[in-house]
Amino acid sequence: MTRRTVAFSPDRARLAGGGVDPTIKLWNPATGECLSALRGHDNWVRAVAWSPDGRTLASSSADCTIRLWNPVRSSTENILRAERPYEGMNITGVTGLTEAQKMTLKALGAIES
Repeated sequence: MTRRTVAFSPDRARLAGGGVDPTIKLWNPATGECLSALRGHDNWVRAVAWSPDGRTLASSSADCTIRLWNPVRSSTENILRAERPYEGMNITGVTGLTEAQKMTLKALGAIES
């Protein structure tokens, strides 16, 4: 599977990668071995980043969440969700919007995926 975002842990012993699927994989960069797969997002993973001490991995996804992971336990420690004040409004057919405006309205819940 294609990885579109990668980040080395601070000690460079692990490489986290996310991409077009909702799974984040952790690898040993020296051996190429996949150490674990972190599952929880409902859409593709946009970005991954390690905390300075390497104990937490953050990921953001097209599902409008940011997850904080414990990479040792392969578990989600916290989920942050974007507010979607226009959820269910569905103005998908509106015309005259720029791409930037459409993306903003989609993030706010006014336009369905």
